[in-house]
Amino acid sequence: MLELEAAVARILQSIPAPSPETLPLADANNRFLLESVASAIDLPLFDNSAMDGYAVRAADVASAKSDAPTKLHLAGKVAAGETFSGKLESGQCIRIFTGSALPPSADAVVMQEDTHTDSSDPTAVLITDTARPWENVRLRGQDIHAGTTLLQAGEKLNASRLALLAATGISTVKVGRKPNVALLATGSELQEPGAKIKPGQIYESNRLALAALISAAGIPKIFPLVRDDLSSTRAALENAFTECDIVVTSGGVSVGEMDFVKQAFEETGGKLEFWKVAIKPGRPFVYGQRNEKFLFGLPGNPVSAFVTFLLLVRPALLRWQGASDVNLPVSRGELAEPIINQGSRRHFVRVHMTPDGKVHSAGVQASHMLSSLASANGLLDVPADTTLPSGHAVNILHWD
Repeated sequence: MLELEAAVARILQSIPAPSPETLPLADANNRFLLESVASAIDLPLFDNSAMDGYAVRAADVASAKSDAPTKLHLAGKVAAGETFSGKLESGQCIRIFTGSALPPSADAVVMQEDTHTDSSDPTAVLITDTARPWENVRLRGQDIHAGTTLLQAGEKLNASRLALLAATGISTVKVGRKPNVALLATGSELQEPGAKIKPGQIYESNRLALAALISAAGIPKIFPLVRDDLSSTRAALENAFTECDIVVTSGGVSVGEMDFVKQAFEETGGKLEFWKVAIKPGRPFVYGQRNEKFLFGLPGNPVSAFVTFLLLVRPALLRWQGASDVNLPVSRGELAEPIINQGSRRHFVRVHMTPDGKVHSAGVQASHMLSSLASANGLLDVPADTTLPSGHAVNILHWD
């Protein structure tokens, strides 16, 4: 039985190099860069005003006061997107707006609130406060210099990073292709939600939950339910591997008489790499390869399927796309109550972390209890035979 870290390492080592595709920025959110990106321009591209007001020479307004304003001649106006064709002379000012290019010879902007016009002279502006050199000015290259690396290969694109790329004139990026992921659920007792069920039957929920998780890291495709027999399981796997890069199954991976996933996979030409990982929930877990495609066999219990996906499948989907960081997001919290693991395996306990950082058990931790999973917003990794006391500082793994 493998330790979690060893299992993840073996999986990641077998994932092939990502296949590149070039996308416009509008389609690249949540994708992973396959090459570093540098800026071809300075940002800002030119000295510009940080607010509405008047471009001045700082020396001209050095003595300006509210009760003794400095009078300057209004020499023109520069709207955003325009430039001033002349040169600002001493004793002059130019009306300017946020984002407008700073006129030549100007070295400061007086905010509009520190000025007023002279009713007797419409060509004059009264300045009622001083301005230091380069005050209220965004300098060329103050944010980014041309040639600066903006993002590294393997980084995830998000709203702020896409904005940075767009602001430097970049329109397309090279990213890793998302994997197509088949979802199979095995079990003769399973019925689709909404169908009429007979005694002994249950509604299937794993595929829907896993599809929601996969959508952030791949392209899920839900396949029909699979009965508990070898021929049905084999046919379902054949079909799924024909259409998808990765197959994720739930159920049928343990040692029972009705568990056929491992045998069916091998009969379709797959090679089992390992099964069983030393975690709770989710010890029965199958990983295998079929040529350049992969099988992840998850337990059938819903919490076990959910947790093993997060810990073992999600990293593979991210690495498939070229992600450098495949770990779950982590936040620091403090236990509001003791958390006890009396078992021999590390236990990923469902917890709820409040906005003030207090961590509570989300409820009963049995692997079939969906109510506690629905109440949880994180997992706490508790070592075997361990009691974590109230007040203990902990790291919480999140999936949203």
